[in-house]
Amino acid sequence: MSSDSRDRTDSADSAGPAGSSGLDPAVAARLKRNADGLVPAIAQQYDTGEVLMLGWMDDEALHRTLTTGRCTYWSRSRGEYWVKGDTSGHVQHVKSVALDCDGDTVLVRVDQVGAACHTGDRTCFDAQELPLGPAAPAGPGPSA
Repeated sequence: MSSDSRDRTDSADSAGPAGSSGLDPAVAARLKRNADGLVPAIAQQYDTGEVLMLGWMDDEALHRTLTTGRCTYWSRSRGEYWVKGDTSGHVQHVKSVALDCDGDTVLVRVDQVGAACHTGDRTCFDAQELPLGPAAPAGPGPSA
């Protein structure tokens, strides 16, 4: 999980994953949540396709993201909402939001200002790549 401890948390008015939400009931009905009432939310740079981070959203976090134009996530470790960039300045301006075909993952296309990762890296995936085994293909495989 990528939660920036420098970003604002919003626990005073938060009900949490099991609480009520202003999310459109038609959207809520499409979501397939985990046992904690959460769905993974992938943040992607809207113009380059760069995968920035993975966070978690419940219905209220998704509602806030859709209505404010700023990404709001649920912090599993702190048990509260956080708005990306409120403290750090590393804001995610929402360009579009989509559900995957199963309704169990949210894709948020954003315009990322500054680092997306709490470590200060541009993305949470800037660390060294894992080595592939000898049987792994070196490049793109044949298309189907």
